[in-house]
Amino acid sequence: MHLVAVGGSDAGISAALRARELDPNVAVTVVAADRYPNFSICGIPYHVSGEVPDWRSLAHRTIADLESAGIALRLDTVARRIDVADHELLLCRPDGAEEKLAYDALVIATGALPVRPAIDGLRGGEVLGAGDGAHLLHSMDDAFAVVRTLEERRPTNAVIVGAGYIGIEMAEALVTRGLTVTQVEQLPEVLPTVDPSIGALVRRQLVERGVAVHTSTVVEGVTRSGDCLEVRARSATGDLVTFRSQMVLVVVGVRPDAELAARAGAQLGARGAIAVDREMRTGLSDVFAAGDCVVTRHRLLGDVYLPLGTTAHKQGRVAGENAVGGSRRFAGSLGTQVVKVFDMAVARTGLRDSEAESVGLRPRTVAFEGDDHKAYYPGSHRVRMRTTGDLASGRLLGVQLFGHRDAGVAKRVDVAAAAIFSGLRVEEVSDLDLSYTPPLGSPWDVVQGGAQAWVQEALAGAAWT
Repeated sequence: MHLVAVGGSDAGISAALRARELDPNVAVTVVAADRYPNFSICGIPYHVSGEVPDWRSLAHRTIADLESAGIALRLDTVARRIDVADHELLLCRPDGAEEKLAYDALVIATGALPVRPAIDGLRGGEVLGAGDGAHLLHSMDDAFAVVRTLEERRPTNAVIVGAGYIGIEMAEALVTRGLTVTQVEQLPEVLPTVDPSIGALVRRQLVERGVAVHTSTVVEGVTRSGDCLEVRARSATGDLVTFRSQMVLVVVGVRPDAELAARAGAQLGARGAIAVDREMRTGLSDVFAAGDCVVTRHRLLGDVYLPLGTTAHKQGRVAGENAVGGSRRFAGSLGTQVVKVFDMAVARTGLRDSEAESVGLRPRTVAFEGDDHKAYYPGSHRVRMRTTGDLASGRLLGVQLFGHRDAGVAKRVDVAAAAIFSGLRVEEVSDLDLSYTPPLGSPWDVVQGGAQAWVQEALAGAAWT
């Protein structure tokens, strides 16, 4: 049997490795459009900052590791077309020549592409690029281009368009390199995947570290002006705002790279992502798909587009297993995320009120804060959190946390994710047998304190109790 995976990032490599684990006799080929299979794209900001000086360190596995696992790599090779009936993939080799590659099972893991917003100078008119100091950031080649600009042009300032996870990480990266950073976000608050009150804490941290943050501001154009780039934006009041900078970084999200699958006849779903069932089947004969190019089953929302590295790894593993005869099902995602913001960390899992209301739930969110460990032991930090539960059932729906990077924010959101995954009611979080020692925790963990506050404030005397 010959399994082919198109895409050399998380989902494609996970599918290839899982297939080889289950059946060492399966021939596996991974077709990658670049030269960097199995690299951590999430680690790019830390290479740009200089904290990870050697870009090779971002490889989860080296090419030699992958080949020793029995995976044949076709690098710098683009998949042009799928012939579903004949089970063939048309490839464009590095020398430009085309060839056909036969497969018995195919996993499409083409990932996502960076969104290029409708900004004059980036789309339409005289289009600026990396050579001008204007960058998108999504791939290793993008990262190398950013580093070249930093090393060759030695800019002293930069404008970042977008204040989501990558935008915030890149703001920290550039500040770490000594640049003065201006961050522009069109929404009313930074990090819009959390509630505004948590986003405001993130913004305060950015501002305290010298980042000039402009929210409710829409970038309209970027033009070259002498040795600088001029960024034109419109504020919420309609005023024109202009920023002059030596470097512009645009990180406003991604979209699914579903064109290869769509041309082969695959159905598309949310935001144009490839529609798959829970076994990662596309509906095309012997064709599976996984990762940032596909629709994701959210355990509470149903089918959504939710590009996350952790999800891509899981989906790829399911696709690889089923491609060699298995019947595993993807369990679903909760959108669990965490990001470091200088010395702080912010995390979320599950639903916010608006998301819960969209599927007919009756959410209530309650704020709480507590110490990460007993305050009498030196070095304790306050953790702020928001707990969301369903008033009808008492079920835990979501948790958001903000605290010091040493306050265990990432692991505490994992506790919440496990509770939501398991369908626990908010009051049942208090029953979890969590660890305790004064230097590291409290008899009631912060997550449990938040749950107790929710029960007291939101559901005291409710019928279900």
